[in-house]
Amino acid sequence: MTEQDLGLPAGEVNLPPVLAAPTFGRLTTPQFQRRFGGRDRLSIENPLSLARLFVAGVLLFATVVAVVLWATGMVPRALQLVGLFWGLYGFVMGLLGGVLEPVVEGFSRVLMDLGLRRAGGGYSAIETLAVRGHYEAAAEAYRERAQTAADRIEATLRRAALLAGALNQPETAVAELENLRTADRRLSPEDDLRVGLALVELHEERLGDPGRAMAELRRLIDRYPSSRHLRRLRAELLELKQQRFPDVPTA
Repeated sequence: MTEQDLGLPAGEVNLPPVLAAPTFGRLTTPQFQRRFGGRDRLSIENPLSLARLFVAGVLLFATVVAVVLWATGMVPRALQLVGLFWGLYGFVMGLLGGVLEPVVEGFSRVLMDLGLRRAGGGYSAIETLAVRGHYEAAAEAYRERAQTAADRIEATLRRAALLAGALNQPETAVAELENLRTADRRLSPEDDLRVGLALVELHEERLGDPGRAMAELRRLIDRYPSSRHLRRLRAELLELKQQRFPDVPTA
């Protein structure tokens, strides 16, 4: 987006005239949403998550065996193996999370980008309309693009960002995102998080309704209690409470 897409007069922001992913605020910046990743980061189906569980399970079993051997006196030095086991656990977790996971994610993004380019699935033509100030035409183009099932989520999110920003229609943006979630009940965890975070930003930043923003964050927390990002969601909820109600003690 450009400064026009953000709905700000020229000179109030210092942005180059380039295209970027749609954003409603700090929770929906590309950097923040990358922390949530795709379906692989939210589901047990992720092979790296399965590897973590497998390693943890094996080492936990080995730890129990070592403790039993030490306690019975069969192998007095077996307790020393416990420290070795969990040092190995830290090394493996660091390897999986710090090396293999970024490599796998980066490779998958490259493949997805190549697929979009070959299929002509990008949004550059619509974004160009927005850059030139043809906001209503761009919003309509996004609406038409959203009629395709494969593009429904992304196109609706982009249209909502345009409605809430340059077109100054945040209520319409909220209604369309809520309709998207109601109509398509099979949203993936990734898409549900994207839509939910967009609604949080709209209620908080555009509509001045922190109550509904916090309710949406709470919905995400309750819906994904086993998500690896649960701590992050709770931190955002706590921060929002502290910002809006500084005099209320937090639990």
